[in-house]
Amino acid sequence: MKKIHLFAYAGLLLVSLPGLGQKKNNPKVDPLKTEVQQSLDAKFAEMTELSDKIWAFEEIAFQENQSSAALSAYAEKLGFKVSRGVAEIPTAFIAEYGSGKPIIGIMGEFDGLPGLSQNKVPFKSPLHAGAPGHGCGHNLFGVASLGAAAAIKELIASGKLKGTIRFYGTPAEEKYFGKLWMIRAGLMDDLDLMMDWHPADETKTEVQKGLALVDFIVEFSGQAAHASGDPWNGRSASDALELYTSGINYYREHIKPTVRIHYHIQDGGKVVNVVPDYSRLWVRVRDTSREGLLPVWKQVEKMASGAAIMANVDHKVILVSGVHEILVNRRGSEVMQKNIETLGKITYTPEEQEFAKKIQEANGKPQVGVISEIKPMEETQEHSMGGSTDVGDVSWVVPTIRMGATVAPTGTPWHSWAVVASAGMSIGHKGMGYASKALAMTMVDLYQNEVLREEIKSEFKAKKGDYVYKGIVPDGPPPLKSGY
Repeated sequence: MKKIHLFAYAGLLLVSLPGLGQKKNNPKVDPLKTEVQQSLDAKFAEMTELSDKIWAFEEIAFQENQSSAALSAYAEKLGFKVSRGVAEIPTAFIAEYGSGKPIIGIMGEFDGLPGLSQNKVPFKSPLHAGAPGHGCGHNLFGVASLGAAAAIKELIASGKLKGTIRFYGTPAEEKYFGKLWMIRAGLMDDLDLMMDWHPADETKTEVQKGLALVDFIVEFSGQAAHASGDPWNGRSASDALELYTSGINYYREHIKPTVRIHYHIQDGGKVVNVVPDYSRLWVRVRDTSREGLLPVWKQVEKMASGAAIMANVDHKVILVSGVHEILVNRRGSEVMQKNIETLGKITYTPEEQEFAKKIQEANGKPQVGVISEIKPMEETQEHSMGGSTDVGDVSWVVPTIRMGATVAPTGTPWHSWAVVASAGMSIGHKGMGYASKALAMTMVDLYQNEVLREEIKSEFKAKKGDYVYKGIVPDGPPPLKSGY
């Protein structure tokens, strides 16, 4: 049956230009915005091909060698000056065109997630069992952003816009947060503004803050012994691990509802008849602000020493990295909102809606298909829940304007096989093309309007206040081969 389904859905992989799948609401469009849309329609086939290549590469954090090479080669083909291996990260790069101010950046990610390999079908069917997959749609992310940068580059080259466009190829968002090292290297210090988008199950201007977080590793080291013959000679690192996780779970009763604590046991011992002399777990603490995060983080770290004392073992805490919540810029978001409203909603074929409903059925969700609508811009919540991103840190360094574009059916579980399937076919491709246009159109406004740029910068300075940004990142080079 699965083979039959594979052929049945193969036709959905044939995509049309994104302009054919979208309704435009406003006939009075800036001619330069029309020009960038036409440019991106012309590039859509090769952008789709590139996104599918990255989808198939299935590369995880700091290992995105093929993905980075493909994106940077495409940037060179488009006429950008490319600097590879920046910030001591082999897969990080910058592609730039133009000169002088304003300097506007745009970010693109391209790493996948472990264990999510999936065929382009609406039921769980790994392409390569156990391999990674793009469960966050990052195969679309970098391509859409680079396409938008290319459309702006053409306007700069023709003299219709003045300034510099800079694309940031940012690896390892899913694990180590590669943007932290790019910030530390000073690669964003001279920017006026930054653009960002993310794949989603709805299309909207992003004005929520997300969560700050910190990641650290706790290692316990004891003494091995025969688990039956002489266990009294052993000091169990596994006991310490269990005591520690029990402590974390009891602590949950006494933290604010905005806090999230996760852990992943990476090593709890090898065999049953040996007292384990080593154990390790990855711990993540989140809250809606860095300020709220700090005391919880330090308490959870401190609890590890108590577990080590009770088990009579040694322990070590290793900082991985951490991210800030997003500093939302509503003035910039208003500009993005107008361009999204001008573009209108994405339209889908009956075959795409059928695919979407089967995805929803497989995940126990209402079978409503892809709901495509453009809602008014949301109010920014003081405590907005959800995920975390290293874009948060960027937003504390340079004013950042964000959006989400639909690349998967409504209600799709994120970081799942369902996103991988959608990101490799026409639903994902349409979202990619849409995001590219909305980003480029917004940048046209930003390049042309100095007063607007200053309003965005003024809001950024007022919200940031006296806070001095400091990244949560360990000393030394990025953990390219840490194994964690």
